Amino acid sequence: MTLHSAVPETPVPETAWQAGRLDAALAPKKQQPRRILFGQMYEDPRIELAAFEGRRRVFCISSAGSTAFHLAAKRDGTEHDVVACDINPVQLDYARSRVDGAAKVTGDAERAMNFARAFMPLVGWSRKRLDEFFQLSDTTQQMEFWHRHFDTRRFRTAFDTLLSFRLLRAVYSPKFLSFLPTNFGEVMRHRWERGFALHPNSDNPYARALLLGEQIEEPLTAAANVEFVLGDAASYLESCLPGEFEAFTLSNILDGAEPAYRQRLAAAVRHAAAPGAVAVLRSFAEPPAWLTNNHAARDRSLLWGVVELRRADEIESL
Repeated sequence: MTLHSAVPETPVPETAWQAGRLDAALAPKKQQPRRILFGQMYEDPRIELAAFEGRRRVFCISSAGSTAFHLAAKRDGTEHDVVACDINPVQLDYARSRVDGAAKVTGDAERAMNFARAFMPLVGWSRKRLDEFFQLSDTTQQMEFWHRHFDTRRFRTAFDTLLSFRLLRAVYSPKFLSFLPTNFGEVMRHRWERGFALHPNSDNPYARALLLGEQIEEPLTAAANVEFVLGDAASYLESCLPGEFEAFTLSNILDGAEPAYRQRLAAAVRHAAAPGAVAVLRSFAEPPAWLTNNHAARDRSLLWGVVELRRADEIESL
């Protein structure tokens, strides 16, 4: 396991992640300390594991390290060599410490979710009823249970208010809200329903993490299979040899990014992509009408509007 720094030679167009804070734009006149934003990741690695089969070298956004660990773990005698990159040094140090055996911590995203979960009893959601729900494995029964016990008018009203822009602006930078649909609460409720209708609860640790705050179990990872890189993703990929990576998983780093940065990252991926390389990109935004290869429904985390899988050499823009 190594830790490198990728320093851009030219100015990097701004992304919302540079400041290392979810609330960065609330205090723009003074650089605020960077923070751990994610104690664990809410991205289902089954998508990457299936898409990257047979591809050895992978570029990965580090975040909490979860996806990198799944990719680097040996499965059926095979494993991936993973470069895990993050622009936030505090987040990267945390992910690296987890390879060395450090326990998970509560990041800012988890604190926000803990706050939201505190309202569950007020809308009639008991821990006992939730435990019953998560023991189900038949999706038809899950939908019946959901509509009978959870999807009440009181819940819908409270949830839509909690995810209204008026309240979200108190926690998140405007850049992290600019790409979201105005009816974000309603959209997220539909994403939850979509997930409950498709994925058995008893085999979905992401649903339990989302609604109960439980930790998601992750594989032990061979430290030699993960290289941690501090820096901007586009700058690092531009510095690589052509064709260095066979796969890319970019998380949702383009949520809140400027158009110039989106174009630069697309070009950097094409530059670093080996023939036949594939890329996975997530977003909280609603999918555009032209998107025909959206795999968001396959992601068990119940959160994403877009989970796009495409050939890296066909990426003209992101």
